[in-house]
Amino acid sequence: MADTVSTGPAPSARRRRPSRVQLVAAGAAGLAALVLVLILTAGGGSGSAHARRGARAATASAAAGATATGSARGATAASGAGAAHRAASPSTSPSGHRVEVADPEEAHSFPAPNSARRKSAAAPTKAGQAIVAAGAPSDAEVREELAQMEAVERAARRKAKLRLQAVPGGGSIGGNGTIPIPTGVPEAVQRVIAGANAIADFPYVFGGGHGSFVDSAYDCSGSVSYALAAGGLLGAPVTSGELEHWGAPGPGRYITVFANAGHTYMYVDGVRYDTSGRSGIFASRWQVAARDNSGFVARHPPGL
Repeated sequence: MADTVSTGPAPSARRRRPSRVQLVAAGAAGLAALVLVLILTAGGGSGSAHARRGARAATASAAAGATATGSARGATAASGAGAAHRAASPSTSPSGHRVEVADPEEAHSFPAPNSARRKSAAAPTKAGQAIVAAGAPSDAEVREELAQMEAVERAARRKAKLRLQAVPGGGSIGGNGTIPIPTGVPEAVQRVIAGANAIADFPYVFGGGHGSFVDSAYDCSGSVSYALAAGGLLGAPVTSGELEHWGAPGPGRYITVFANAGHTYMYVDGVRYDTSGRSGIFASRWQVAARDNSGFVARHPPGL
């Protein structure tokens, strides 16, 4: 086997070149040792304690210099990031107040002198309430609209109250013989009232409205049948006796029909519709006062 020729020390045995920081630190330590020897040689005697203190101070100074030199490189490497952080973060003034740093985009923000300041803006919470949504009315506008609507409703109630007053000679309401159609009831009930209004002042003729819903006079059951048909609750005229078994038993929430073999009438939204008790031949079938329901069967349309 041929001898192996070594061209240099093994990688693990190579000596690392001392860094500049290490050279500076070694030089400072040597200088401190030299100073200590000179002081001890020259001082002697009672001044030895003073000399030792001076030597320790010199050694500490040299070590501090070496440490500062070693830290310089790290400080230089971190200076870029530190400067960027300081530029982006506010600092603290001697009085303890946070000081805002300069805006790097100020030149592109159209800076103006203090003389160009405007009147102070409103608080953010108040400014945010100015527009809830695009096109939405303000609170004041909503309150005004509600007040107008309530005024209209009050006027309608006053008008309805006047119209539900009986005319002399009986219990029929005055005016044109019709009652207002309420808005807070089911549509079927509204249609019943509208149908009843349509023939409210027609004359009474026995058997009227039974050959057809379309007639020129109506009796009690013909009148009730016409109104119920207007609400989609009947398909053909029925007699009073038939209404005794119509619909569901008992009073209803909006409509209650009272019937026996000879007569029928009904209450619609609390107002009586009846041919008995009218104030005249062409007076309204809508009656102001209630009547004794004894001897009559109460029926109502299911759900109403």
